[in-house]
Amino acid sequence: MKTRGHRRTPALTELGLGAAQLGNLHREIDDDVSHATVDAAWNAGIRYFDTAPHYGLGLSERRLGEALRSRPRNEFVVSTKVGRLLVEDADGQQRPDDDGFIVTSRLRRRWDFTRDGILRSVEGSLQRLGMDRLDIVYLHDPDAHWEEASTNGIDTLVELREQGMISAIGAGMNQSAMLAEFVRRCDVDVMMVAGRYTLLDQSAGRDLLPIARERGVAVVAAAIYNSGLLSTPRPRADARFDYAGATNDIIAKANLIADVCEQFGTTLPEAAIAYPLRESAVVSVVVGARGAGQIGSTLQRYDGQPPRDLWEELLERRLIEC
Repeated sequence: MKTRGHRRTPALTELGLGAAQLGNLHREIDDDVSHATVDAAWNAGIRYFDTAPHYGLGLSERRLGEALRSRPRNEFVVSTKVGRLLVEDADGQQRPDDDGFIVTSRLRRRWDFTRDGILRSVEGSLQRLGMDRLDIVYLHDPDAHWEEASTNGIDTLVELREQGMISAIGAGMNQSAMLAEFVRRCDVDVMMVAGRYTLLDQSAGRDLLPIARERGVAVVAAAIYNSGLLSTPRPRADARFDYAGATNDIIAKANLIADVCEQFGTTLPEAAIAYPLRESAVVSVVVGARGAGQIGSTLQRYDGQPPRDLWEELLERRLIEC
């Protein structure tokens, strides 16, 4: 597995494991499957693992920490997130989660980008992961919290970075415009952009990536399959795009891209992984997995290496912008 270094960020493997599914995202898995997923990723050479308190109300962090506990700490990179603070339910009641994760817990999420909230969130993450430091911490989806996140939030993360508790800081979002503003105005190291630098959406190429290159900030590309639409050689009729049902126009465009992929002896998923790695500012592509089998298929796609002519043909047909 190749790694990409960056002056302000720990070196990351080009493939990272997104650990949302370790938190039972949309489907329940047991601890054995969770552990096997991380083991398979490790055996494939993956050394970057991304999680968050939001993922299964802390379940993902606990499972990831347990699976990595026997591994040398200096041989892998873990990122987690702040902004969705986990707090005890006021009534102390165990309830099923209502945000996509199949878990039952007394914990609830509360938006909190204050200094105290971030310090409490980091402390909780360290406890669940069983670690004494964090490699990367992102502000998590601060779309409606710009003022607090870009001031108190960033200032607190900078403080923790200076103390050595965190190596690199940034934000992770499903949009690129606000990420570009963070790079423009704040002292950040790495940004995670979800779904905005893919075969079907290159909006980050217009705002985030130019300023990231200019300021020397690294970018991690996540959600590169756009909710699964690009995860199969041909999109299904009921495919989803950005967490909702895909429109006929989006499915038609994906099929046109798939036509070109087949013409050049590759597949839609292989191209989806390779596309963001063409960009110099992108240091890793984070892909979720549930079980060792999905890790294996992801590695095969990563190894696919589409030819350069593919991108030139997609550009010529105006199926991608850059």
